Amino acid sequence: MTEITCEALNENAFQMIGKDWLLLTAKKDGKVNTMTASWGGVGVMWGKQVAFLFIRPQRYTKEFVDAAAEMSISVLPEAYRKELNYFGTVSGRDEDKIAKSGLGIAEENGVPYFADARLAFICKKLYAQPLEADCFIDKSNIERWYPGNDFHTMYVVEIEKVLTA
Repeated sequence: MTEITCEALNENAFQMIGKDWLLLTAKKDGKVNTMTASWGGVGVMWGKQVAFLFIRPQRYTKEFVDAAAEMSISVLPEAYRKELNYFGTVSGRDEDKIAKSGLGIAEENGVPYFADARLAFICKKLYAQPLEADCFIDKSNIERWYPGNDFHTMYVVEIEKVLTA
């Protein structure tokens, strides 16, 4: 993979996040776990290039992200749609889904990411906060997305490196 700057990235964020999907990956106690995500964003905050990520409390990957100072965001080519679906529906609590997928893990300064990714963002956590019902202005989003009150935690992560295939 080749390192590029965030400014050199020529991607449509809406396509990349909402359609191509992301793999959020972190390491805890020497073990790596990942999950598929299709909610988030990129931008500038606190003078840094950042991504905004959202993870529900019941997701096993959340334990890994919470324990790690750094994590990665991988964007895989469309040919890996089956694997992306699998990572989004099977829990790492139940099986070693990365090994079962056949995809390889690479590391950048100890941060795991997918070797088959077309893009990998190496990120440092800056901020985490659970979403709260009282903060929703449009309460219909609670009814639609949170009938069980399992509100996502929002993470703001600094993009330290962008790697491209």
